[in-house]
Amino acid sequence: MKVRKKQCKACPWKVSTVPDVDIPGGYCATKHANLKETIAEPASIAFLSGEKRRMMACHESDPDTEYPCVGWLIHQLGPGNNIALRMLARDGRFSELETVGEQHETFEDTLPVD
Repeated sequence: MKVRKKQCKACPWKVSTVPDVDIPGGYCATKHANLKETIAEPASIAFLSGEKRRMMACHESDPDTEYPCVGWLIHQLGPGNNIALRMLARDGRFSELETVGEQHETFEDTLPVD
């Protein structure tokens, strides 16, 4: 799996990003809201099984070769406490990730304000 090291310019996890303005390629608020499925219940092991194992792909990745969103990775490895992702991280694949600027604390904060 390819892993980008630095957060992209219009990552929705950045407080400075206005998703419906900054995210290129036809931003869709419904698709963004549906990404809630990629957020693990903190400290739950339910995310380790089958269908629940999902990632938020970077919007700059190609649909055929998606790679994880750096903002999502940082959140899920930290305050999101995604146990399955932390287990994957043991081999160092997510080391040296770099965010740019202030980050949202929750997934809900990444959604555009109506």
